[in-house]
Amino acid sequence: MVLRVVSLLPAGTEIVAALGAEGRLVGISHECDFPASITHLPRITWTPVDPNASSGEIDRAVRGLQGDGRPVIAVDAESLRKLAPDLILTQGLCEVCAVADGEVYRLADTLDTSPEILSLSASNVAGIMNDIRAVASALDLSDEADELVGGLEYRLQRLRTTAPPTPPRVACVEWLDPIYLAGHWVPELVSAAGGIDVGAEPGAHSVRISAEDYKALEPDLVLVMLCGFGVERAKKELALTPLPDLGAPVSFIDGNAYTSRPGPRVVDGAIRIQEALHLVG
Repeated sequence: MVLRVVSLLPAGTEIVAALGAEGRLVGISHECDFPASITHLPRITWTPVDPNASSGEIDRAVRGLQGDGRPVIAVDAESLRKLAPDLILTQGLCEVCAVADGEVYRLADTLDTSPEILSLSASNVAGIMNDIRAVASALDLSDEADELVGGLEYRLQRLRTTAPPTPPRVACVEWLDPIYLAGHWVPELVSAAGGIDVGAEPGAHSVRISAEDYKALEPDLVLVMLCGFGVERAKKELALTPLPDLGAPVSFIDGNAYTSRPGPRVVDGAIRIQEALHLVG
């Protein structure tokens, strides 16, 4: 039985907690912040990128690290060894958002014991549900996964009954400098909420876009949901790096909590998207 879990990404931590297995977590990433009851746990990842820097400065720092062949997020190998996990949760989707899974496998080979490594790879809503089931299977909690996934899917389906009568066209901005439009599961969240995402395709990577192409989107609503940032931070970033004016209202969603992480709270993100749609729908 898996008794000791190290989660190297916030979504993994949230999935474990949502399955009722929070007590099995023994280590988390430097970015894990939900639920609040896990924040006392040892943090075994770090990054040289200043999280307080501007969007443009963060982007340049990340590209510089990648160009030098250095990790954007690194693991404290000695701390990992001391924690002696039975299971390590990592990911294979984005090396900016969490430790690259290749590095995790390399470190695992140096441990005294051989932990199971589960790499989460969701790129759409179905993938998020599959990841929940995969984590649950590793923890012998498949019944809990059935209940959790069933509830999440029901809530998404129910949203369609309260959607605006005319689907608004929505541009979902994930980063400001350069401009990125949110991909992966976000277009599906917009669709479930009753809107039409004009920037990215479901399951596809987020899209870097020029200011000129951004102006051509003609949305009814701009949703600013910056990756890793809450609403107040996003408002400050937008004041520093304004988007081109599209003549559409702009609303903010806590990207850090509800849209950037492929975990259970994406459904809460869809609910917040629908609340914003009703302002224009």
